[in-house]
Amino acid sequence: MTLFHFGNCLALAYFPYFITYKSSGLSEYNAFWRCVQAGAAYLFVQLCKMLFLATFFPTWEGGAGVYDFVGEFMKATVDLADLLGLHMVMSWNAGKGEYKIMVAAMGWSTAELVMSRCIPLWVGARGIEFDWRYIQMSFDSNISLVHYVAMASVVWMFTRYDLPKSFRLPVTVLLGVCVYKAFLMELFVHMFLLGSWTALLVKGVLTGAISLCSLFLFVTLVHSN
Repeated sequence: MTLFHFGNCLALAYFPYFITYKSSGLSEYNAFWRCVQAGAAYLFVQLCKMLFLATFFPTWEGGAGVYDFVGEFMKATVDLADLLGLHMVMSWNAGKGEYKIMVAAMGWSTAELVMSRCIPLWVGARGIEFDWRYIQMSFDSNISLVHYVAMASVVWMFTRYDLPKSFRLPVTVLLGVCVYKAFLMELFVHMFLLGSWTALLVKGVLTGAISLCSLFLFVTLVHSN
C-alpha cells in the first residue's frame, strides 16, 4: 500500500510536467537542453536571493503568533528577481513568443519541483504511514507549473516594445500579483486561519484567475499584431 501511495504522489507531481512538455511542442523543437539552461538560471537566481535575504533580512525574533507584515512584504519583494531571471532566459532563446514562454516556464517550474519537492516526496511518501500532505504537495507542484507559465507570459508581454498603452496597466498589475502571490496567500491564511486543503484551494483559484487574465491579454495582444 505504501508503494501505491508513493506512486500516486509521484504521478500527480511529475506526470503533468511530462504532458505539458509533450503537448506544448517543446519536444518537437528539441528544447530539452534549453529547459535545462532555464533550470540552471533558476538555481542561480535562488542562490542570489538566499544570499541577499541572509544578508539584509535577519530571522524574525518577534513573539509567537505575531506576524511580521513589513518583514514578510520586503522578503516577498526580493521575488522581483524571478521576473528578471525569466526575462533573461527568454532573451537567450530565439523564436516565437509561445516558445520562449514555455521554455522559461518549464525549466523554471521543473527546477523548483526538483529542488523543493523531490526529496520530501521521495523520502516522506515512502513512509509506513500515509500522510495527505504529500498529495497536497503534488497538487501544489501542478499549481506552480501553471503559475510560472502565466508569469512568464506576463513578463514576455511587459518587455515587448510594441505593447499598447491600454495593456500596460493590467500587465503591470498582473506582474505585481505574480510576485506577491505567496505573500498574499500567507497573509490570507494567517488572517483567516485556513486549513491546508482550504489554503490549497484558494491558491489554485487565485492562480487560475491570474492564468486566465494573462491568457486573455496574451491572445488579444498576439491577434492584434
